[in-house]
Amino acid sequence: MSSTADIAFLLLIFFLVTTVFPKDKGLSIVLPEESSEVQVSQKNILHLIIQPTGIVDVKRGESQQVQQMRPSEIEGLWRQEVANNDGLIAAVKTHPDAAYRFMVDVLDALHAANAERISLQVLEN
Repeated sequence: MSSTADIAFLLLIFFLVTTVFPKDKGLSIVLPEESSEVQVSQKNILHLIIQPTGIVDVKRGESQQVQQMRPSEIEGLWRQEVANNDGLIAAVKTHPDAAYRFMVDVLDALHAANAERISLQVLEN
């Protein structure tokens, strides 16, 4: 009877010691230095405003014209815009009531389009 319990505990210890848990990958984001401030021209900014419904409002620079699109269309838009302006920065502004997955969808689309300059902000009312 005691040998069965010994084997059970040895198996339990074996599996506890040998089990490897994968690390959470998460989003890899490189943050700038705390003291660095860079002035950026508005013509180099593409504003992507994520609404609570998941629709993305796109504004180019200081233009007041707003174009609405789905997050899946952002990749094509970014590739087109960066072809015209290679110094372009994506300013992703998320509405506080928007679901987290909408922001992740936009970031995934930008990542798929090889966007390197992305600014993340929370939209203020």
